[in-house]
Amino acid sequence: MTKTIYTDPSIQSSEITPEAVFLNRRNLMKSAGGLASGAIASSMAPVKASTQDLAYAPAGDRSLEGELTPFNAVTTYNNFYEFGTDKDDPARYAESMTIDPWSVKVGGLVDQPGQLHLEDLLTGFDLEERIYRFRCVEAWSMVVPWVGFPLSDLLRQFGPKAEGRFVEFKTLYRRSEMRGTRSFTGVIDWPYVEGLRLDEAMHPLAFIAVGLYGKTLPHQNGAPVRLVVPWKYGFKSIKSIVEINVTAAQPKTSWQTLQPSEYGFYANVNPEVDHPRWSQGYERKLPSSVFRPNRVRTLPFNGYADQVAGLYAGMDLRRDY
Repeated sequence: MTKTIYTDPSIQSSEITPEAVFLNRRNLMKSAGGLASGAIASSMAPVKASTQDLAYAPAGDRSLEGELTPFNAVTTYNNFYEFGTDKDDPARYAESMTIDPWSVKVGGLVDQPGQLHLEDLLTGFDLEERIYRFRCVEAWSMVVPWVGFPLSDLLRQFGPKAEGRFVEFKTLYRRSEMRGTRSFTGVIDWPYVEGLRLDEAMHPLAFIAVGLYGKTLPHQNGAPVRLVVPWKYGFKSIKSIVEINVTAAQPKTSWQTLQPSEYGFYANVNPEVDHPRWSQGYERKLPSSVFRPNRVRTLPFNGYADQVAGLYAGMDLRRDY
């Protein structure tokens, strides 16, 4: 298999989080206004992350290798409410999730419904590495080298029907292993559900990740298989996928169902449309701290406007947020 490095031309090599920083633990410091202050600090606590090297050919150009960042800003500062609402809860508790055996059921409006097992996901596709900017709705961001394959490669294996217009994704729901689903009840109707329009799902940037930094995904980052949609806010990039369905109707996604005024179906990164409780005009690029907040302007479509803006021609992106 061939490994290809895809880079966003707007991302300078100096913007990629240093490896040593990425391997250090990140915590949110609730001071001077708490979350809104953007105060994030580092510690040296180790990360719980059982990973294995992925078998794919190295790229010829290794010029960015020394600037790429393994695990920690990405593996200790996460949203994965199945394991708790604090940013460090997933790194603490997600190891309880069994990820082998694993299968992804694919159905709905497809010619050949079926399922893919973990070994299919790791060996049945041409794995490549793509460096993507990744931004969360809470106004923090990072740059990650994901390993995986285009979502379109997976969908084509099952043959979406002509009447299919959307793709629905579901996360694993296993109360015995996911402490957040037991304590965070009455808020999210588990399992977690996300969705894309079919043309978004078939776009070359939409990515199925099975790893990061050359290794299989840590549990807290959505092991063993997750979605990465780099031009949208992070909650669209659903983790630990067990089911994919092609549908005619727009899926009822979890956060849109819970709070539609804050989390729209499209969730395209748009600095002109603020979250009701904070501005989206700027973001805190991790690593960040109280004294060095590393605050930068948010880019439309997270910097991928040249590639994806055409998907939304004629739409009112303030209404269809």
